[in-house]
Amino acid sequence: MDIIFYHPTFDTAYWIKALTAALPGARVREWKQGDNEHADYALVWHPPVEMLQGRKLKAVFALGAGVDSILSKLKAHPEMLPEEIPLFRLEDTGMGQQMQEYAVSQVLHWFRRFDDYQAFKQQSHWEPLPDYQREDFTIGILGAGVLGSKVAEALAPWGFPLRCWSRSRKDYPGVESFAGTDELPAFLNGTRVLINLLPNTAETVGIINDALLNQLADDSYLMNLARGVHVVEEDLLKALDNGKLKGAMLDVYSREPLPTDSPLWAHPRVAMTPHIAAVTRPAEAVAYISHTISEIEKGNAVTGQVNRQRGY
Repeated sequence: MDIIFYHPTFDTAYWIKALTAALPGARVREWKQGDNEHADYALVWHPPVEMLQGRKLKAVFALGAGVDSILSKLKAHPEMLPEEIPLFRLEDTGMGQQMQEYAVSQVLHWFRRFDDYQAFKQQSHWEPLPDYQREDFTIGILGAGVLGSKVAEALAPWGFPLRCWSRSRKDYPGVESFAGTDELPAFLNGTRVLINLLPNTAETVGIINDALLNQLADDSYLMNLARGVHVVEEDLLKALDNGKLKGAMLDVYSREPLPTDSPLWAHPRVAMTPHIAAVTRPAEAVAYISHTISEIEKGNAVTGQVNRQRGY
């Protein structure tokens, strides 16, 4: 079995060593320009077209939860990865726990009004504020896949009303499920904290815009943990300035790194992190990929395959 590996920033030596140990007998090599030798599987992130084009692969694994970079490249170069070659994404591999930590910590930060107290500190102002009430602090999760369900699971013990919106109906304990475009307004109505975990598809680009934000409860909060292209940044800033949004926590942006002249940097009610909410953990990713390859080799059913039409 031959496996080719390509990632522009990962420690390639670690991955080759770990994959070789996890798949005895496999020959794992770093793909370099001009390498047209045989391969059964490819592990990639932002792969060059020539890496995959013309190969009769058994499967391709994207080294992250999102596959939008590959799918967008396929639009211009469909020959790069024919439909009959399965494309897999990392389903969790430690990302779920990271998203849970991020989302819960920020929700509690807002619920306990720490952002208000931090603003008071800047003014040398001492004033205890009224507590928010749990029953009025409804949390809505846009996107109810693997990561969305993990975030809902972590928030459930805190007693907040929980709801999710997705393409199809979900059955998660303690979570009110909304599905499809027709139910989006009902989902938004009364939502106080909106957590975005949608996949990046043609239908979701720009979904968090002026029309959507205006349907949220007043003094609401936005947490974007998915993709920057989901948010129309001008509309976000408008909602923050007119009081519809009380705060925003952003981990992703329409341009990364975020340009130094972006107004997001200076906005007092925008908190930011540099796309670190959930990163690929090599050990967990190697375990998932090696297990999936082993099951494919045995002819068994596996999970994590991308539906190219849906985009996830």
